[in-house]
Amino acid sequence: MRNAVQDTSPLGDGALAEIDEDPASRKKFLRMMGTGGAGALSLLIAACGSSSSSSSNSKSTPPPKKSGGGGGGSKESGDLAIVNYALTLEYLEDAFYADVIKAGLFKGSALETIKKFGDSEHQHVVALEGVAKQLGKPAAKPKTKFPLKDMKSVLTLAATVENLGAAAYLGQAAMIKSPDILAAALSIHTVEARHAATLNTLLGKSPTPDGAFGKPATMDQVLPIAKKFIVA
Repeated sequence: MRNAVQDTSPLGDGALAEIDEDPASRKKFLRMMGTGGAGALSLLIAACGSSSSSSSNSKSTPPPKKSGGGGGGSKESGDLAIVNYALTLEYLEDAFYADVIKAGLFKGSALETIKKFGDSEHQHVVALEGVAKQLGKPAAKPKTKFPLKDMKSVLTLAATVENLGAAAYLGQAAMIKSPDILAAALSIHTVEARHAATLNTLLGKSPTPDGAFGKPATMDQVLPIAKKFIVA
């Protein structure tokens, strides 16, 4: 049981806090993350630990309550709610790239890159659906619609979506309870960030627009943007 000092940790009581405090959990997590995990873990803990002070002007998402055995809709809580939140974003990205490919706006190497990005997002969907089924019920796949006018606007939208996805995963990292689910989320987060960096570069922008540390985004910041592409 944690003492009073540990309970005041800015990481809260999620998986990051468990990994930070428990050597056994840390070793298991680093084995899952690979040889580069130690540095990544330290940076992530530092970033999440300082987020409360650096984002004091933004609306934060309260830690979700412990899950009572799964389910869907508004009754979701804990890791299931976070997984289904991520799954909904991945549904959007998967659908977006599928629509871009069908639109025929890209050719050659550009089209191959779009296909690779789309394949990654589809694999994310499959993985998150599997996790959600283990925890309870996966989120329903939404109907989507995207403005696909020309190459430049599509690339801009793709960069927006990928940067948003990376920020969304980072925004939930400190609240995930299960170290296994956290490891899966981070493995997806890094791919989202690489997609975003590639698209930022193609648009003549910085591959790391927030500098050395990515800025997390809360559900309240992400969902209004995501809902613009969901057909009611």
